[in-house]
Amino acid sequence: MNTDDINLAYKIRHALNEQLDALPASTTDRLAQARARAMARKKADAPQPAVRHGWSGFSYLLSGQALSRVAVAVPLLGLVIGMGGIYQHEQQERLAELADIDAAVLADELPLTAYLDTGFPAYLESQQRQQ
Repeated sequence: MNTDDINLAYKIRHALNEQLDALPASTTDRLAQARARAMARKKADAPQPAVRHGWSGFSYLLSGQALSRVAVAVPLLGLVIGMGGIYQHEQQERLAELADIDAAVLADELPLTAYLDTGFPAYLESQQRQQ
């Protein structure tokens, strides 16, 4: 509810309370009976569990709230660690491939003009595919 709705509810309540004394007895009796029937049908309030602040030892770790949080956190942590491991592995593979290409280029005795040729990267890729 926003502020305007709350103000409107207060104004309506105030207007109804002003005219409360002017209601006939039959109306107030019917309202009292309706309220009694509604209260009889109302469900009993469920007992609220005691709120714990902080850790209360090992029993806290076995509670439902702590287990549900752990049940969510552990898979997410495993996913993050796994994705980081995959990323590191792919980076190492990429670096190893680049090192192999650099070693192959440095081992060959090519003239410097070969490196300036625009087709040279294509030549390197074809050599790498052949190996």
